[in-house]
Amino acid sequence: MIALRFRPLGIAGALLLALACTALAKSRVPKPTAPKSAAAPAVKPAPTPSADWQVVKIGQRDYLSADDIGKFYGLLGNLDSTGKTIVLNNGRNQLQLTLDSREAIVNGVRNWLCFPVIEKDGKLLVSRIDLAKTIEPQLRPQMIQHKGAVQTIVLDPGHGGFDKGARSSFGSENEYALDVARQLRPLLQAKGFRVIMTRENDVFIPLEIRARIANATRDSIFVSIHFNATDTNREATGFEIFSLTPRGAPSTADDALALSFVNMQAGSPVDAQSFELSTAVYHSMLGHIPEFDRGIKRARFAVLRHTQIPAILVEGGFLTETGDSKRIADPAWRKKLAESICAGIENYRNLAEKKQRPLLVAEYRAQSAGEITVLDLAQPPSRLEPTPSAALAPVSNPNREP
Repeated sequence: MIALRFRPLGIAGALLLALACTALAKSRVPKPTAPKSAAAPAVKPAPTPSADWQVVKIGQRDYLSADDIGKFYGLLGNLDSTGKTIVLNNGRNQLQLTLDSREAIVNGVRNWLCFPVIEKDGKLLVSRIDLAKTIEPQLRPQMIQHKGAVQTIVLDPGHGGFDKGARSSFGSENEYALDVARQLRPLLQAKGFRVIMTRENDVFIPLEIRARIANATRDSIFVSIHFNATDTNREATGFEIFSLTPRGAPSTADDALALSFVNMQAGSPVDAQSFELSTAVYHSMLGHIPEFDRGIKRARFAVLRHTQIPAILVEGGFLTETGDSKRIADPAWRKKLAESICAGIENYRNLAEKKQRPLLVAEYRAQSAGEITVLDLAQPPSRLEPTPSAALAPVSNPNREP
């Protein structure tokens, strides 16, 4: 539960970014492989960029132009009449960027960037950390490195016991989260997953213990289930999902950055995997259930900070909003939510084990409508050129926990 309404986000002060990212490192020369059989011809690789990346240095931060991003990923750009929003699209991937905004649309779903899009010399610029940590994992999920099979799912029903979490006139978050986890467990087991729950009953489990349970597993992922609330806007509604904030970047809810404080929070060695898990699950949630899209976000919640395996936190709607609270109170609706999370997890496993791209929200909706969607999943080009590591960026970091 996040008891805050999302407010307009402002960025103040110069920030030094952690720019090294394995997801954007140039690939090494591939090792020789055995020749393919005649029955399985090699896929023709997509073209590599025709020009080097032009890094634009503004203050202590590196930026890349929307033009270069479009060229690299093979996206055609269309700038709106105001000159503030550009849509890059190739029929397989779509990216929408807006000047002075941290909000971006990636493949039909809202995303929250670490830093606003800016303009210089008539070009829209995206911070390098956002390209590495938000855009790249979604446009080329097949490039994410996974250590092995996904065999165990750690389900974490939020709150419990005396910690009721968010409440409505129909019930409380701790009860609903536990019910969704209980309905989700047999669905995952039917898919061949081993399932561990951080709590089986309505008891209080400290956040550190929840993370410890997750860290004791192998070949696993962590899914924390919550429902939302707000003190400031009773009309706030919809889904959102979180993974850990990258090192040196502000969380989505950080609307002010303080240079007098140095953020010493470490990032995650499985950041790309966690982020892609959040996108796989979120596309499935929105694809199956027509809720308002609040976006794919970043936070430093305790269960995300302390968990060493790919980890996400799901917010399944607002108990402070009349429509959401009525839906959440319906056991059949909670079962549908559990089914959508299960489908997203299965899609993530297919990515990790088979390099099969997870379905997008439009594809889920097309399936529901009985339509046929064919995507051209060409082999991705070589990786981007790396940049040197940088010192930590100072940001404010409220210790807000769900």
